[in-house]
Amino acid sequence: MAILNFPPIEQADENGLLAIGGDLDIESLLKAYQNGIFPWPISEDFPLAWFAPNPRGVIDFNEFHLPRSFKKFLNKTDMTVEFNQNFENVIINCSLASRKDQAGTWITDEIIESYINLHKAGYAYSVETYHFKDGVKRMVGGLYGTCISQFFSGESMYHIEDNASKLALYTLIEKLKSMGVNWLDTQMVTPVVQAMGGKEIDRSEFMQRLSKTNIDSFLVPSIKS
Repeated sequence: MAILNFPPIEQADENGLLAIGGDLDIESLLKAYQNGIFPWPISEDFPLAWFAPNPRGVIDFNEFHLPRSFKKFLNKTDMTVEFNQNFENVIINCSLASRKDQAGTWITDEIIESYINLHKAGYAYSVETYHFKDGVKRMVGGLYGTCISQFFSGESMYHIEDNASKLALYTLIEKLKSMGVNWLDTQMVTPVVQAMGGKEIDRSEFMQRLSKTNIDSFLVPSIKS
């Protein structure tokens, strides 16, 4: 049964933990994102936890910038980027990616299944980076996230070739800018996000931004290559 209501986000603890339990039905996920909340399983004992941290990570596109080394990469790369062609493999690869200071993955089988369903319903997207070599098209990186009206959230990214995930993020931001979107929710600020202009803002400011995106309409923009 879908979650009807979440506690007020002000009740989240110092780590951002707001609630434990419930389900990952499409309606539950939409309700969560509408209220500035996202799921983040934290252990076997707490396989489904909901977070509303303070501060929140975002990228404002007017502050987005490219590291010098990545600019050089852009000028010579033969990688290509596509949207929503291989969501399932992207989220699976994100779940398998090794990360510093992280023994396991928060992208559980339940998360994978639920976000695949969310994608099929039109509320989650993927960005894939491909490399053609010897006539073979190979996916070498990508990211996935949620999209509700003009609200976009990045959930996770991975790469198996250098700069592949950065290229996916760069291409996504350029696409969103062309659609009139001017910021991306990153939830947390990772080193990659920070290097490209990501920052932390107060949760109250994040909620003000969220209230201006009219996500109650559930109108999903088309993201195509």
